[in-house]
Amino acid sequence: MQQPGQTSTSILGNPVLRREDNALVQGQGGYVGNQKLDGALHCHFVRSTTAHGEILSIDVDEARSMPGVVAVYTAGNLNLDDRPCPMPFYPKEMARPFLAHGKVRFVGEPVAVVVAETVTQAVDAAETIWADVEPLTAVVGLDNALAGHTLLFDSLENNVAFANKVDDPIDFSNYDVVITQDVVNSRVAPVSIEPRVAAAKWEDGRMTCWASAQGAHDFRGAIAGTLGLEPEQVRVLIKDIGGGFGAKGMASEEEIMVAYLARELNRPVRWAETRTENLIGYVHGRAQDQKVTMAGTSDGRIQAFRLEVLQDSGAYPKWGAFLPEFTRQMACGVYDLDRVECEFKSLVTNTAPTCAYRGAGRPEATAAIERAVDLFAAKVGMDPAEVRRINFVAPDAFPFTTKTGTVYDSGEYERALDAALEAADYAGLRDEQQRRRDAGDVKQLGIGVATYVEITGFGGSEYGEVSLKADGTVLATTGSTPIGTGHVTTWAMIVADKLGLDFDEVEVFHGDTDVVPSGETTGGSRSVQIAGSAMADASDKLIDLARQTAADLLEAAPADIVFDKASAEFHVAGTPAVGRTWVQVAEAAADPLAGLSDFSQDGATFPFGTHIVVAEVDTETGKATIERIIAVDDSGVIMNPLLAAGQIHGGLAQGVAQALLEEFRYDEDGNPQTTNLADYTAISAMELPSYERSFTETPSSSNPLGAKGIGESGSIGSTAAVQSAIIDALAPQGILHLDMPLTPEKIWTALQAV
Repeated sequence: MQQPGQTSTSILGNPVLRREDNALVQGQGGYVGNQKLDGALHCHFVRSTTAHGEILSIDVDEARSMPGVVAVYTAGNLNLDDRPCPMPFYPKEMARPFLAHGKVRFVGEPVAVVVAETVTQAVDAAETIWADVEPLTAVVGLDNALAGHTLLFDSLENNVAFANKVDDPIDFSNYDVVITQDVVNSRVAPVSIEPRVAAAKWEDGRMTCWASAQGAHDFRGAIAGTLGLEPEQVRVLIKDIGGGFGAKGMASEEEIMVAYLARELNRPVRWAETRTENLIGYVHGRAQDQKVTMAGTSDGRIQAFRLEVLQDSGAYPKWGAFLPEFTRQMACGVYDLDRVECEFKSLVTNTAPTCAYRGAGRPEATAAIERAVDLFAAKVGMDPAEVRRINFVAPDAFPFTTKTGTVYDSGEYERALDAALEAADYAGLRDEQQRRRDAGDVKQLGIGVATYVEITGFGGSEYGEVSLKADGTVLATTGSTPIGTGHVTTWAMIVADKLGLDFDEVEVFHGDTDVVPSGETTGGSRSVQIAGSAMADASDKLIDLARQTAADLLEAAPADIVFDKASAEFHVAGTPAVGRTWVQVAEAAADPLAGLSDFSQDGATFPFGTHIVVAEVDTETGKATIERIIAVDDSGVIMNPLLAAGQIHGGLAQGVAQALLEEFRYDEDGNPQTTNLADYTAISAMELPSYERSFTETPSSSNPLGAKGIGESGSIGSTAAVQSAIIDALAPQGILHLDMPLTPEKIWTALQAV
């Protein structure tokens, strides 16, 4: 605690170490798997091994007689209606059953669940269950889904879950230079370190759930709505999460069934999926087939851009089917163009459902337009960085309304580009590249440039409460859910800065719906700008409340009381030598003091940046090596540069992974080909160089902190930059486009074909 007369400097903007990490590295994390539940049963799901087929029968007799088995459920005795689609404009016929009935629609879809005294007993019994399924033609690939020769839902006329249409399409015959290209944004798996895990207990008419999810209150809503309970009958506890990335933004069918089973059997029930279950039976990301068409003049001015998107929604439309709308909103990228249009269709296929995955539609938009700009630059024979520069939205044009109707709050795109080019020594890299080309070097150099903008902080409010404790320290209660992103540290920094307290004098609480009245799902890079602003607002309100008590202590009118953050004291205006501390205010307050906030901001914010990637491609083997990654990102005012850098680091790794390695694959019959981490190649430190990273700061006026989102930025710019770099290395061989992932096999095959 500061002593009277002491001054403090602002903690915000400084690289403060995460306070969350000590418990985690000591094995004291509050993960669901660590939760002790006396007498808990364990459940295990039986999953379809057929992608598409009619269920003729499911034989569970042997399983019911196995040792330790308490219950076995199929759709026939599971008293749960099909789960409605998450969006009201999806066809209602595409509702998903909790356990498949009538048909199975993807490999990994649950058809039965076994509940037993131990995990081993549940797994052993599940292996005896036989589902007799008559195979149907599997719909794999978006062209097959669009053709509609086979329908996933017989009562519908097509496989379309969601679509838009452009009424007045651009006539590209009127432009001097036109490029067009089909682009695949490949299907990837989120691969959080902690797969799905859940536990539930029904007691005295109330449900308690322990969850690994991105939002406690949304999780509670899913449980209550499905089980016919009032929200106050459900308590959800979320403490530590081993990664979310958007996949854990919605309670899954299996997690809801854990709560259902706990009530049905009147005993605690728990479940943890295996990695293979997570890969085949959960959700995937991206999975867009795109067609880009760009037109302009021979001097590099881009005038028109059209993006056509086919989105793979998987077997049942979740968030993934809606993602092309985010892609449409951000289709213009950082460019001031005369005409832009985006037309899309989201289609169901016999594959795992797709969801919001880090960036959720915005990386797809960036990948599309940045690929098109590279192709356009090649067509007009100009440097790709220069083409970007001359088409940027000017800094004095903000707030700027794009041709798809999105209003950007602020941006200095050329500043970020120039900073990245200077850090990379762009001219020197181009010289080295030319030297290798002239020498016919086996290892060719590629330089990829991507300038991106994304949308963050859209929609919703966030709860914050800052209460003064008896000893003069404070408790900060947040409705946001940390997902490994440093919330506890950041909220403590914001509150400490506002109240003039030491960082350690702020306790942060989250993740209990019995204590926290409301909260939104953590996603869309919204946390600092909305939940952090709620913390700041609640702190200001606590100061206002404390001013009355301080006025009584100082025998003055509340309007004359000033709070001095530097000394953490209240004093009468003009007489700073006589003050009252937070301890004195706490001791004198007639009632506990707490500032409350439910903060929302006016409109979204739009972070941006430039990523440059330097790649070396061995033209004899096809192996691409990432030599350098230069990232300049702008997320408005930064609360903690250390945590912001960590977010960028993780995002860069995910972006590079998609560009180089990761792809979830199915064969033509809908059988998954990447069912474990030996087949699905997640990236490691071996494939990544040390990052060269810096920030610019363009404050947002949408919130009092001036902050924008940072959590997804790394994954948005890096993917396009890696793809650009590798294709740039291959350009002398006449290769102007390859789809991700750019594996050695794909690169080598392309080289043999030229």
